[in-house]
Amino acid sequence: MTEDRRTQFHQIAHGQGNRAWLTSAWQHHIGHEYGAENFAAATLDFVRKWDWDWVKINPRAIYYAEVWDAVYDKDHYDWLIPRTVRTAIQESGDIARIDYRDPETNKVLQEQIQAARAIRDGLEDRAVIDTVFSPLSVLLLLADLPLYPEGQGSAQEDATDLNRQTLIFDQPEAAKQALDKIARTLADYATLLVSPKEQGGAGLDGIFFAETGLASHGYFNQAQLEEWAKPYDRIVIQAVRQANPEALVLVHTCREDAHPEEFTDLNPDFLHWDQFRPGNPEISTDFPAVPVGGADFELFNPGGDVDQIREELEQTIQARQGHPFLLAPSCTVPTPADEEALRVLSGTRAPEEL
Repeated sequence: MTEDRRTQFHQIAHGQGNRAWLTSAWQHHIGHEYGAENFAAATLDFVRKWDWDWVKINPRAIYYAEVWDAVYDKDHYDWLIPRTVRTAIQESGDIARIDYRDPETNKVLQEQIQAARAIRDGLEDRAVIDTVFSPLSVLLLLADLPLYPEGQGSAQEDATDLNRQTLIFDQPEAAKQALDKIARTLADYATLLVSPKEQGGAGLDGIFFAETGLASHGYFNQAQLEEWAKPYDRIVIQAVRQANPEALVLVHTCREDAHPEEFTDLNPDFLHWDQFRPGNPEISTDFPAVPVGGADFELFNPGGDVDQIREELEQTIQARQGHPFLLAPSCTVPTPADEEALRVLSGTRAPEEL
């Protein structure tokens, strides 16, 4: 690789190189999330408009459920999610029907792989990673259960017969069999994403492994994460490592009280959390992974506090004190996002020398 931003991304992952940070952001491209060519074109337009230093592919959040035959109305969105027509798991017993899906033949996963290849081909000079949800997050999504403990879930979950208790804890063996099938599907999918193009893969530089809000506010406590999340996370991550030793893994844990320390034993190359939210550690915390941080994603809403974004970005840069990291919002920026806010982030670039 030449000394371009793709090279620099890999150097930062290993604590090397002369760039203190690389800058990026990502969002949902509502209206352009279906169809490989359509989605790839929207992603490329967004990256080129803001000249992001590295790329996090951000597919529609529900495509994992579509792999297992959930149906959504792509012409009508509720916030950032297509309206649900039929879930993959409608009652607890449906979990027995969750089987392995082959990414080589599954239409939904093939669509994502084709988009990833097009994005890779269009951005050879910078690192491209693709989003893969953790198997436990996917299982919740299959049942249309919340991925976060607050605001998007706990009350509505308690009001239904299908919830974490009935789906997972009341039928542990069936749940673990489903998680294993999901993990092996995602492992083979991630293998295709990171395998070199000459071997039939998409040639990506790694994956953005989203734990969503599993750890936030003890939604799943430490013991539950050890039993229900990490064994299946490791299946996916180990597949990535085996498929391409140079591929990188960025682990993301979301919202307040997100416990990034719980995921360091997955040995990620990068670790992403919101250092400005309550209960979360500072970005200067000495984790065995390169941190990713910058500013609260909600500040990027139209009319958001751009001055606060500037302040948080500066605090992040100062806290790192020349130690390499990735500069980015704490999660997906809103659709639409404030143009001035994105302009401020895009303009916050590292000097060529540390």
